[in-house]
Amino acid sequence: MPQLNTSTWFITIITMLPTLYLIMQLKLLKTTYYFSPSQKASDMQSFNNPWQLKWTKIYLPLSQLHPS
Repeated sequence: MPQLNTSTWFITIITMLPTLYLIMQLKLLKTTYYFSPSQKASDMQSFNNPWQLKWTKIYLPLSQLHPS
């Protein structure tokens, strides 16, 4: 029964590691990252909502009422 020749395994593994690293770097360069909503431009058209013009009274919760 023939034996397995392992003399080239070291070179194969050593050259595989930088190759995989480069492939992953190239894949990461192609990805697009989306901006978070806070970074969007503020020159978007604003719409007037009916509740923006009304004054609304803010009531305190019951737990914050002063005892009489």
